[in-house]
Amino acid sequence: MTGPGEPPGAGPTALVVDDEPQMTIIVEFALETQGFTVLTAHDGATALHLLRTHAVDLVVLDVMMPTMDGLTLCQRIRARSEAPIMILTAMAQRDDVIAGLEHGADDYVTKPFHPREVALRAQALVRRRRGTGTTIRVGELVIEPATQTATLAQHRLDLPFTEFKLLHHLAVRRGVPQSWQDLLREVWGTTDLIGGRDVVKSAVYRLRSRLAGMPGGSAYIRTLRGVGYLMPEIAADSPDGKPSPPTW
Repeated sequence: MTGPGEPPGAGPTALVVDDEPQMTIIVEFALETQGFTVLTAHDGATALHLLRTHAVDLVVLDVMMPTMDGLTLCQRIRARSEAPIMILTAMAQRDDVIAGLEHGADDYVTKPFHPREVALRAQALVRRRRGTGTTIRVGELVIEPATQTATLAQHRLDLPFTEFKLLHHLAVRRGVPQSWQDLLREVWGTTDLIGGRDVVKSAVYRLRSRLAGMPGGSAYIRTLRGVGYLMPEIAADSPDGKPSPPTW
């Protein structure tokens, strides 16, 4: 389905996964009014099949589902797709929000919600995923915001959306320490998430692990005890990843 006045395929494609048909209809309608083409699934197996057979720009996923719960499905989606994932969860289930973000989700909306909030957040996720910007180079690390790709020593980094945002944020602010509160606000778009520090810590750990598998990758993110995290300035001609000397 397409939004009003839009030719088929003109807008981004969203996959909505919820075992409650009424909730699926609400989210589907909200997204269609903003120009999304919407695919729907009421269980995990159908959702995974649609991901294999369609190009999907966004997944909207309910946490509470039978057979394959939303957190397990989120993890399986993230293993095969870099599409942004938005989870839907009840207000009382704050632990599910933290678990969802740790399993690879990029944003969340708590029930009850206004349909337009879901649509606007969905638009923002896709817009950032398709964002434009100039190439960023730090040592042998090259980040292309326009295509949401990153390479290190000419090796492609397969990064989920949130980890790409985290890497991009640290690179743009290289040389400047970032507290976990800074990262939570700028990367996750929130300041009041219970357990936010652990969410940031887990994401940084995953990103560092990916970088460490590449030549010189362990030099790109530092932990400053009691302060936060830092990407140091690294000279472009330093393939070994050694930080460039300070300038005064």
